[in-house]
Amino acid sequence: MTTAPAGYTYDQELPASPVTEQDLTELLADVMWTDADARALRRAGEILAPQASDILDVWYDFIGSTPHLISVFRGPDGKPDQEYLERVRARFERWISDLCTRGFDYRWLAYQEEIGLRHTPAKKNLTDGVQSPSTYVPMRHLVALLVPITMTIREFLQRDESNPNEVEAMHQAWFKAATVSVTLWTRPYAAELW
Repeated sequence: MTTAPAGYTYDQELPASPVTEQDLTELLADVMWTDADARALRRAGEILAPQASDILDVWYDFIGSTPHLISVFRGPDGKPDQEYLERVRARFERWISDLCTRGFDYRWLAYQEEIGLRHTPAKKNLTDGVQSPSTYVPMRHLVALLVPITMTIREFLQRDESNPNEVEAMHQAWFKAATVSVTLWTRPYAAELW
């Protein structure tokens, strides 16, 4: 068994998410989630988890080349904090596997809440003990990043699956699941409106 990334607390006791099972059921209905999606997402996990580092190479190339995105990782000197980037990267790799393999249950909801909080002033910089002047990730960027984290996944699915219908099913399931996850991350930004 591999060591959990620094700051990865999925399997630890976390406060319960304010999101109820009914809220999650409605959110899954909003993205048209089906049992077939659940099966396709599990299959996607078998393909994507071993490629997580390669996937993060693509995502980090994009983030690193986009000034307003990399700025949330800067240190007190104004330059990107490489250690901070690496620690977040390790957890982001784990998120790929978790998204595909974990059940959407109370523990999953609690960790999505934790991830969301880590993007806001409530917990940004605390997990990694960094002194970044950036105290939050703007919610608009968090939501918009759904596009690159979805569009780039297809090529990785195609590396292990030649049937275009299977690739499409896995890609759609990934898109739906990632949308639910990122939507849950937005709850701490506007809890009273969520």
